[in-house]
Amino acid sequence: MTSPVIHRITTLDLAYRPSPWTFAEQRRAEIDAHFAQKQSEKPGLFNGRILLGRKPVFSGTHFRAEYFDTDFASFLAWRDFGGPDDEVFNGFGMGALRSSDGAYLLGEMSSGTANGGRIYFPSGTPDLDDLHGDAVDLAGSVAREVGEETGLEPSDYVAAADWHCVVTPRSIAMMRVLDVDMPAEALRQRIEANLAVQVSPELSAMHVVRRIDDFTATMPVFVTAFIAAQLQVVA
Repeated sequence: MTSPVIHRITTLDLAYRPSPWTFAEQRRAEIDAHFAQKQSEKPGLFNGRILLGRKPVFSGTHFRAEYFDTDFASFLAWRDFGGPDDEVFNGFGMGALRSSDGAYLLGEMSSGTANGGRIYFPSGTPDLDDLHGDAVDLAGSVAREVGEETGLEPSDYVAAADWHCVVTPRSIAMMRVLDVDMPAEALRQRIEANLAVQVSPELSAMHVVRRIDDFTATMPVFVTAFIAAQLQVVA
């Protein structure tokens, strides 16, 4: 596998350009059958509309791309089939929660979600709620996902001005560091207390990462690459 490439970005220009997706149209029967099987395993899966990217361009500290909407079933099939349309990428924002003592807080996805057991920062593939006119608001998407998953509001953290875009095959994870003025253990307890009162929490637990030795196999490479780079900067 190609090692992730990380771009430090100050401006995101993510335009919404609705357009047909040939993959979703030509392989509809396979997609529907695949989603039916996944729903039988995880009944909570919902086939809503999400946004995927095309035409990514990095230019200095600027990143631009175009987004189109499709159904979650098509995205899930595209992902699970190995990304057969290589012009499309999953471009999502992540809130990299960092505690006052320098640790990172990651959530473990609940078993009923599409990524059950995986451990990463609060995030989500953007959807139609993240559109402001013809632009995709990744900052708003990150704030929404962090709030839904952890209960933290924008007043609870300070968001960095820049982004770290981690590029891997078929995905670009746009990380924004969110500094919380609270030690890691206290922050973990606060978030897990919030999870305990949620009816259907997306996260089942929080994990504290202070060093590379804390990495696990269930953490995606775009997360571990980002944290490793951040730890090197601090060192």
